Amino acid sequence: MTYVRSLRPRAVAAGGLAGLAACALIAGLAASGPGRHAAGAASAHLRASAPPRSAAALAGSPHAGGVTLVPDPEAAQSFPEASAGAPHPLAQTPGQAAASTSVAPGAPSDAQVRQELAQMRAALRAQHARVATARGGAAIDVQGSAQPPPGAPVAVARVIAGANAIATFPYRFGGGHASFVDDAYDCSGSLSYALAAGAMVSAPLTSGDFEHWGVPGPGRWITVLANVGHTYMYVAGLRFDTSGRSGPLGSRWQTAARSDSGFTARHWPGL
Repeated sequence: MTYVRSLRPRAVAAGGLAGLAACALIAGLAASGPGRHAAGAASAHLRASAPPRSAAALAGSPHAGGVTLVPDPEAAQSFPEASAGAPHPLAQTPGQAAASTSVAPGAPSDAQVRQELAQMRAALRAQHARVATARGGAAIDVQGSAQPPPGAPVAVARVIAGANAIATFPYRFGGGHASFVDDAYDCSGSLSYALAAGAMVSAPLTSGDFEHWGVPGPGRWITVLANVGHTYMYVAGLRFDTSGRSGPLGSRWQTAARSDSGFTARHWPGL
């Protein structure tokens, strides 16, 4: 999902994110100074207290602020949430999701380490046939969450943790754009949340904005594919995509690749 603007989006430079404020404006949201949107200050812009904005509200003002709402051409393959039914619980902030990669303080004893390793090996043997592994070494467990491969950079592990936090959330056109904290996410809202957990965006971006995110070309660990209507990414070989899920609450993580024809490849510098 994206929004077409009357002004040409500015590219995001590899050395900073000063242009993100202009790229990330959603209908009805006021701009703040561009100097406040550097990657190092991402946690200050999670806007956890902002109430989710419904797709109906977004669609009801398609030209507000000079922004036109453009439908996601792959929405039908994303199992949009039903108009009726109980809402999904709200997500935590991307920063809270990233914190799930932290190691608890205190060193265990050798006996505890040996016991935990034995339990881990037994669990891995029991679940080996049920875990899908990508060529990059990451794996999807039975709950639909991705497990980072050994040696993955901390930033990559945090992006995976962020993506895991919303992997099975419903799809809603416009979801995740008024605030990172929402109860459903569209394609670009999903990527924005996951990348915010890795401090790679400071405010939600549209799919069109992702055509200018980071630096050109595929990355070693993270590759974002974007065009004016849809976006998805590969992280450690796994595909994170609202399109192609198995059902309304199916995981966005998938091992199968897809055609990247018509998409622009971007990556974060160094990754």
